[in-house]
Amino acid sequence: MADTVTPITQYLEALDIKNVPFGKEMRKKFLFDEEWAPLNHGSFGTYPAVVRSAFLEYQLASERRPDQFVRYDFPRHLDISRAALASYLNAPVETIVFVPNATTGINTVLRSLRFVPGDKILYFNFIYEACRKTINYVEETTPLEGINIPIDLPATEDDIVNALRKAIIEHGGGVFAKDQERKDGESRVRVALFDTIVSMPGVRLPFEKLVNLCKDLGVLSLVDGAHGVGHVPIDLGQLDPDFFVSNCHKWLYVPRGCAVFHVPLRNQHLITSSPTSHGFIPDVGTPFTPSSSDLTKSQWVSMFEFVGTVDSSPYLCVPSGLAFRKSIGEDKIFSYLKSSANRGATIIAESLGTDILDNAEGTLTDCALVNVRLPIGVDDAGRHISALEAEKGGDVFLVAQKQAFGVTEYLKITMVEEFNTFIAVLVYRGNWYARVSGQIYLEDEDFEFGAKVLKELIQRIKTGAAVY
Repeated sequence: MADTVTPITQYLEALDIKNVPFGKEMRKKFLFDEEWAPLNHGSFGTYPAVVRSAFLEYQLASERRPDQFVRYDFPRHLDISRAALASYLNAPVETIVFVPNATTGINTVLRSLRFVPGDKILYFNFIYEACRKTINYVEETTPLEGINIPIDLPATEDDIVNALRKAIIEHGGGVFAKDQERKDGESRVRVALFDTIVSMPGVRLPFEKLVNLCKDLGVLSLVDGAHGVGHVPIDLGQLDPDFFVSNCHKWLYVPRGCAVFHVPLRNQHLITSSPTSHGFIPDVGTPFTPSSSDLTKSQWVSMFEFVGTVDSSPYLCVPSGLAFRKSIGEDKIFSYLKSSANRGATIIAESLGTDILDNAEGTLTDCALVNVRLPIGVDDAGRHISALEAEKGGDVFLVAQKQAFGVTEYLKITMVEEFNTFIAVLVYRGNWYARVSGQIYLEDEDFEFGAKVLKELIQRIKTGAAVY
């Protein structure tokens, strides 16, 4: 059966990407509008034109010969993608499947596990909001209880690890702790959910240490790596989490939506696909009917292969994204991501006369997301000074609590409508912050522009010229 998809190597050979310098020259290899300043890679990611060529090839192939592609070609290409990503992440291929995004992966785990009275799930207070709401839903529909662990950033790695350890101990220890018999209804921690890199504020967590702590104390580790793969080096063979999900469309240069979902063999019996589809094996009744003709695949892998008729072409573009990265060099990409974010944040902080959210170890900024404090804060219940600003000992322009949401929305929408750009902003511990994203298509001039935009908008807020 002939395959009609053109290999990515043909496009890359024509591109000669390895000789393109980072910054604006590299940006020409992406798909941005010429008037758009792409300062917010972290939210949705993007991919180069060469990957789009492969993306369109798969979409066209599915329309030229629908039955051949969906039934036979797609599973073959999907396996190629799984194998490529398994090699990249140092994980057995039988532990790798795809889901549309990290939120789907988190939902898949939490809706699959069977909770009993006394079960707890621990998470930090800077959890991604969609994950927090997923926990809320599971609390409403099962005996699970969510426990929020408060952490004030900037915190050290030891602060973060010790906070999780303390919470596990306070809530009865881990469900799977050795030599500890559990009585019915007794409080125990079944799962700990934490990030590789937090979304807002964008900081790197000591996720490797947190996984090891969970192993030691008998708790299942659920790693939300939404900003992990392609952003920082990830070695799943060494990390060995109980569950790991990471978007590929954010930092790996793959089209949306595409996320890798890794479950080691020891835990696959706990997980079913979401939505439930042809690969599911019920406890009683209908026997397993594979969705593909490959009978060598495990039931778990088959569950995720076909979950309904949707365009899963982004999954097939993983080898293309990896080939693009390989032509440049992984180390070069990781180094520039981090350096550009930190350099850009420094440029903006110096322009605004503020500072960067980091700890003394510098580990929070060991990634491509860095947070710059803005010189505006929330006047919370008459305190007249924000928590972090009090620590810094400086001045800040205060905004009434009731206006805080409006100010945030004003900043965001005005950046888009007037300045053709976007920088993620949030209020954290009483201060507004701008989350700076590094990327291979950015250079200092881009961050200088970002600084000018923020400075102008802040001045409008201070003088009352902003409408919100």
